[in-house]
Amino acid sequence: MIAPKFNDMPEREEHGWPEPPQVLLGRWIHRVENVLLGKRETVKLTLTAMLAGGHVLLEDMPGVGKTILAQASARALGGEFKRIQFTSDMLPADVVGGGIWDARIGELVFRPGPIMANIVLADEINRAAPRTQSALLEAMEERRISVDGETRKLPEPFLLIATQNPLNYEGTNLLPEAQLDRFMMRLSIGYPTQADEIRLLEQYASGRRVDPLQLRPAMMPNEWLRMQREALLGHVDPALLEYIVNVADATRRSSELAYGLSPRAGRDWLRASQARAYIEGRRYVLPDDLFATATPVLAHRLEGSTGMRGAGKSAETVLARLLRDVKLPGSSGYASVGGRAR
Repeated sequence: MIAPKFNDMPEREEHGWPEPPQVLLGRWIHRVENVLLGKRETVKLTLTAMLAGGHVLLEDMPGVGKTILAQASARALGGEFKRIQFTSDMLPADVVGGGIWDARIGELVFRPGPIMANIVLADEINRAAPRTQSALLEAMEERRISVDGETRKLPEPFLLIATQNPLNYEGTNLLPEAQLDRFMMRLSIGYPTQADEIRLLEQYASGRRVDPLQLRPAMMPNEWLRMQREALLGHVDPALLEYIVNVADATRRSSELAYGLSPRAGRDWLRASQARAYIEGRRYVLPDDLFATATPVLAHRLEGSTGMRGAGKSAETVLARLLRDVKLPGSSGYASVGGRAR
């Protein structure tokens, strides 16, 4: 195995924090999990993506809690929150804003759109036309918007959480590949267990159900920005960097995939693994951090070739095999994948 070069975060590096960062992050997870019952791993992955500075796409059946997770995540983080309900007749100006005529001064004045917030919920994003979806591209990658020839920076931090229904639902549009590549993670919530669904109904029956919009913030935006900066300083062994590149190269050469991973995908995988290590209280990345974040970060950026789709194989299946087949440099062929030796 690759031996980490640093010990866990020493207390002296947490000076200036009222509480250790991992306590604040644990409180964030606890508050969101109290709203989305029994989905701790999904909640933790959402936090990982947000801490890494990435955007999250929640894709699942209607009614399983996608919007609730987005609302609770935003409220627990603090900062300004806005929601955009995407519809088929929405225009780009409804997202980024535009100029309106001010009769008092006799000129056009910029009216900010709902994208100008710290946390933006793009609800049912795939119900909008591709033209409107593309209005988010600059905001997602460059944290700025261009309106009427003028560029405006978005607030810091800026995070987009989008929800979408499965594509076989009426009135949905396919997200462009360029936009999918800008989401750090695609997550699915899934149905609750019977025990968690009973707990949920008991909360409704007794009037004790927590409104996600009433959650108290677990931290402030300036603390969040500091955590993001610290997470990006996590040490990554060169062998792990080589593994990321080798996996990306394997997807590009695979005949089972229509196209491979972009360099942006490798960057996002690296950042997500650093964020996961930070949440666990480590200043270094382990192979397990890479394997735990691989599928949420990479799978939605891949598409199976025509022959593979006809054979019933998905891009996620191909990715899982490549992750096993590509040897981890310096590990003597051993690594931990989901707790199993490979």
